[in-house]
Amino acid sequence: MNILWLKSDLLLPLDKGGRLRTWHLMRHLAKRHDITYLSFAENGQQREAGGMREVARRVVTVPRTDPAKRSLLFYMDAARYLADPLPYAVAKYRSAAYKLQLQSLLREQSFDLVVCDFLVPVVNLPKTLPCPAVIFTHNVEAEIWRRHAETKASVAARWLYCLQHKRMLRFEEDTLKRFDGILAVSDVDRETFARLYPEIAAKPTWVVRTGVDTEYFVPSSTQPSDPHLVFTGSMDWLPNEDAMKYFCQDVLPLIREQEPHVSLSIVGRAPTPAVRALASDRIEVTGTVDDVRPYMDKAAVYIVPLRIGGGTRLKIFEAMSMGKAVVSTTIGAEGLPIVPGKHALLADEPRAFADAVVALLRDQSRRQALERAARSLVVEHYDWSAVAGELDDALGISAGQNASAAKRTRPRRTHTMSKAGRHASA
Repeated sequence: MNILWLKSDLLLPLDKGGRLRTWHLMRHLAKRHDITYLSFAENGQQREAGGMREVARRVVTVPRTDPAKRSLLFYMDAARYLADPLPYAVAKYRSAAYKLQLQSLLREQSFDLVVCDFLVPVVNLPKTLPCPAVIFTHNVEAEIWRRHAETKASVAARWLYCLQHKRMLRFEEDTLKRFDGILAVSDVDRETFARLYPEIAAKPTWVVRTGVDTEYFVPSSTQPSDPHLVFTGSMDWLPNEDAMKYFCQDVLPLIREQEPHVSLSIVGRAPTPAVRALASDRIEVTGTVDDVRPYMDKAAVYIVPLRIGGGTRLKIFEAMSMGKAVVSTTIGAEGLPIVPGKHALLADEPRAFADAVVALLRDQSRRQALERAARSLVVEHYDWSAVAGELDDALGISAGQNASAAKRTRPRRTHTMSKAGRHASA
């Protein structure tokens, strides 16, 4: 097939969960299909654009520069969108240059399928498309904004996030209606889409399972000797920031009541000032690292104290592939085929989370049983090659079986929108 893949950014460096998922899937798809990849790119990303040719025959970029998060320019830019009917996370990517480049590609080439990766590229789609199209949803975006709103302490912050949640609800529903098919990353997300947006329940929806590179993430031959914990992820992503603030303030003190010498590594790109402020003599904040595995190796327990999120966490499968005992919140493990107590421990309240961590630190035999079961699960069922094969089947069905219907119904389907580092996963 000749596939046009639309995204907001390049996949390199592989420092976010969404980038990792798309990279590994495209790497396998590229063996059988011609992929043209269109995205924004910042100045100085020529090397990253060149590296993209490992997964795409042609890479086309549109220049774009974002202000640094939490800078004065960032807040000034965000303020411009307060009255915009679209959610800020989408509206800021409107681009005449992207639209023109997309239209040019559609004119000069005949594509069998368009894949829209995340919601963002939709804001630049033309009203009609000449071929079938599917949307790859790594999360239920509206749910992320709802959970943000629920965790905010101040009235102003709750109002702002509630506003964005309502806008995202409208935009996400309108977007899903536009496409011939939907790619979700878990059964939970698929069911949530059907609950939130009943009109799309009958639309073809495929679950693209989370995978892991089981040959890269392998267990160490030695057991950690210290009571050390680790968390990995993009530390400029708000759910990760919230998770670490919550853990360090509400959970870690309870752990240290029982295990005073416990230490923690927070590993990942671009830590925010709030995350950097957590650093102490027994809390390490690394920032960007070339390889997360050494940090995971020395940890006795891998923690995922997420209270906000959607989709599935690649970080958990990476830890499981390395034979790490995982303690997660229910939201942190949402959508993953984990049997609580067998593959990982789940706990949502601070005391329960702390007790689960302490239990594993003190009981090596129980910890090792979790480690063995976790590694076996991902190796047997969730290597990326198997997951990519399922995606290939879904894309083939979308391009083939939908093609004739798409030609007949395209004007109705593509209605005008309503106004309404190798691995370090997000």
